[in-house]
Amino acid sequence: MAANAASRINQGSLAAIFNSTDDPNSAVSQPVLQCVQVKPLAGQQGAPERFRVVFSDVNNFVQSMLATQANHVVHEGKLRKGCFVRLKSYQANQVKGKRIIIVLDLDVLEELGECEKIGNPIALESKSEEDEKPQSTTIATNGFYGNKPTLQQQSLPSRTNASSSAAHANIYPIEALSPYAHKWTIKARCTHKSEVKTWHNKNGEGKLFSVNLLDESGEIKATAFTDQVDTLYDVFQEGAVYYITSPCRVNLAKKQFTNLNNDYELTFERDTLVEKAEEQNGVPQVRFNFTNIADLQTVEKDTTIDTIGILKEVGETSQITSKTTSKPYDKRELTLVDNTGYSVRLTIWGNTATAFDAMPESVVAFKGVKVSDFGGRSLSLLSSGSMNIDPDIDDAHKLKGWYDAQGKNDTFQSHAQMGSVGAAGGRGDPTKTIMQVKEENLGMSENTDYFTMKATIIFVRQENFAYPACLLEGCNKKVVEVDPGQWRCEKCDKTHLKPEYRYIMSINVSDHTGQLWLSCFDDVGRMVMGKSADQVMELIEAGDADKTAADNVFQDANCKTFVFKCRAKMDTFQDQQRVRYQVSGASPLNYSTECTKLTQFIKEYSMV
Repeated sequence: MAANAASRINQGSLAAIFNSTDDPNSAVSQPVLQCVQVKPLAGQQGAPERFRVVFSDVNNFVQSMLATQANHVVHEGKLRKGCFVRLKSYQANQVKGKRIIIVLDLDVLEELGECEKIGNPIALESKSEEDEKPQSTTIATNGFYGNKPTLQQQSLPSRTNASSSAAHANIYPIEALSPYAHKWTIKARCTHKSEVKTWHNKNGEGKLFSVNLLDESGEIKATAFTDQVDTLYDVFQEGAVYYITSPCRVNLAKKQFTNLNNDYELTFERDTLVEKAEEQNGVPQVRFNFTNIADLQTVEKDTTIDTIGILKEVGETSQITSKTTSKPYDKRELTLVDNTGYSVRLTIWGNTATAFDAMPESVVAFKGVKVSDFGGRSLSLLSSGSMNIDPDIDDAHKLKGWYDAQGKNDTFQSHAQMGSVGAAGGRGDPTKTIMQVKEENLGMSENTDYFTMKATIIFVRQENFAYPACLLEGCNKKVVEVDPGQWRCEKCDKTHLKPEYRYIMSINVSDHTGQLWLSCFDDVGRMVMGKSADQVMELIEAGDADKTAADNVFQDANCKTFVFKCRAKMDTFQDQQRVRYQVSGASPLNYSTECTKLTQFIKEYSMV
């Protein structure tokens, strides 16, 4: 077996990769090498998991680093010491005179098995050409050879224009970018370009736009501010490929504003060079990580995902007014189905909604949609997301083939139909009376208990019914008034002129078996009160003149009946343990559904 494996290794291929003046991926086409070491890299907390691998071609060995997209070969137990691999895609680089390879894609040749190290390979950097003057391009690799090592990249021809500057030839993978990187160029496709947005605050005003950039190694968000907006907005076109050369600031990503899986993001600077590539191929069009519609039930609320489906229904464009900005927004609701037998409602916004012209039965792929538990499960396309109609990918072709063959005649189940009759959500939680909740000791165990119940509100506690929250979308953290008109959010490190009040109210509910205190958050509070917490707080702060009006709002919330979706969990308050009943969703009583349910109960008691 070892002799057979040795004959398959491309001996001398590592030296050929680094000594060739051409692109290494063409100089040595998919070399076969032996893995002689695999070790995890010690990185900073929260940094992506990285693995260092040593590959041998019998003559030489080279230190390598797996791109995170290739980590699965380690997780699956395929890449082990002594095995053999075929490198399908990689970048050849230098680190202080040492050769390394960043592996973007590889196959483990399991049929060749595993064996001890073949031959006595020597380190490639010990060859005489290592004395050549190193190039000036540097980049950090998250602790590949220490805390802040420098990785110097081999110059690779990247364009047909021979007069291009040398800096443009140093093509770097997006995944290798870090705040310590200098003098780099990436070649990437613009997969999304946002509209120009403006802001106004105590420090002034400005404008910005952002793009999502993609290459074989990963994706990254890049943002242009103020003067760079005028310079770059018309340069970028969705779908086109660009060379982007530093200086360009690399910062930690603000996760609340991006759906990309990258710990960093870029900020264009005055001298950042952006140039459209003459050759538009060689860079992926888009990278999806699809979640099918049936699996949405297992996805946490507010998670960002990609999905694909057949367009079953297209709603009309409508308009809503933002509760925070009072600005109108266009929206359109779509219904998607797939071959799992489920359907889901997906909302698109703004110009995407008004310009939408896809025909029903088209295949639509969405990248960057937010999962909501409204109506069981629903989706919303983020402003940083994108939509592809009838994309030329395998998943789309398979879905279209299924739909044309049988899907047209299938019936589909929504996640809202999975719950108990009258339930507010789609988990399928059991319906309980208040007596059953107490007698069955729900929430008394270590695990959280979920249930649904129909109950009527008999009292709303007015004390501490709301808190001042951060205005930034997706934050919702409490802010503190540090000075009059200055509300500080420690999480976002921002100061706002005023907060947005959000409900954290306690309500007492009753059914025919007893009473129970429930804790509610903002979405349920708006439904119960019929007004936002901001509106109620304005009535309270208005003083005695509107005190009666504020009291009436709380009184009007009484005697309303809802179907509450709840969770019961043990909580500690003032050194005492108690069960806390928290509402995760609510819906007004559907009388038609309730009659159907009661009719079924009556039938169960019928005498034969």
